[in-house]
Amino acid sequence: MRGAKETIEVPAGHSFRLLGWTRNLRQIQCSISPNKTASLVGEGSHWHYHQAMELTLFTQGSGTRFVGDNIARFISGDLVLLGENLPHYWHTDDASSGISLQWHFPNSHPFWGFPENLELSGLFQTAGRGLHIEGHTAQVVSKLLLDLPGCAGYARLAILMTMLSKIAQASPSDRAILSRRQFNLSNVAVNQEVIARAVQHTVAHFREEVRLEELLVITDMSRATFARQFKKHVGRSFSSLLNRLRLEAACRELRESQCSVLDIAYDSGFTQISFFNRLFRRELKCSPVEYRERHAKRSAAKLLMVNTK
Repeated sequence: MRGAKETIEVPAGHSFRLLGWTRNLRQIQCSISPNKTASLVGEGSHWHYHQAMELTLFTQGSGTRFVGDNIARFISGDLVLLGENLPHYWHTDDASSGISLQWHFPNSHPFWGFPENLELSGLFQTAGRGLHIEGHTAQVVSKLLLDLPGCAGYARLAILMTMLSKIAQASPSDRAILSRRQFNLSNVAVNQEVIARAVQHTVAHFREEVRLEELLVITDMSRATFARQFKKHVGRSFSSLLNRLRLEAACRELRESQCSVLDIAYDSGFTQISFFNRLFRRELKCSPVEYRERHAKRSAAKLLMVNTK
């Protein structure tokens, strides 16, 4: 069901499922073996959650990533580890490709019968807030993940164990926690689908005037119920989500265009430049002009390093 809890069906004879896509997150191929795949309808382009843990790598594409209450831009090479029942959603700018691994090892699973695996329990718990894998760890794990489709049987399981070990042993600089709070939506699915519709409507129209009354109609809720359920499922209030989406859009334009700050603010959905400047400084600890200058200096420094190698 769109926006609801997704049921992960692992292929017979496997401990986990391996998914890949080459166009968009709706047209998914489940890899059964190196020579056999099955077509699935993916849920990654909708705000959803599932009981399984997930390791996802984007090999192509860009957009906005939603993990719990975290909202951030992503580009090709983005690698994230998601814990159980953690709501997530990728809003891609255009076509994308990638690979995703999903598994569910509850306390009763034979996986925990191996004493060596007990040290992974801390990683699994931390992943409940989402982990962005970066640096050298991301390079190593991404390569292993991309090797999976060409493997079968125990070789796949061995790669999974190696990837989990690499992530668990990664330096703090290679692991960034995404969501400010832990989510466990396993028992609150009753309002999940309608809240997902509200989120997707907000994402689709954030540059315009998004009125609360529109979302009350979409969800068929009173103001009080909507506010309570939205915060429970999304981790943010509606206004906080809307402002964050607009800020992310503004930051992208500040990095990639030479448009004026005023034009960028208005094009991102803000109607008052004074509010935009206050919110920008509060959330990003600098002004829009300072943000643009800092990014330009970092880009110039990276270019200089590449040219001097």
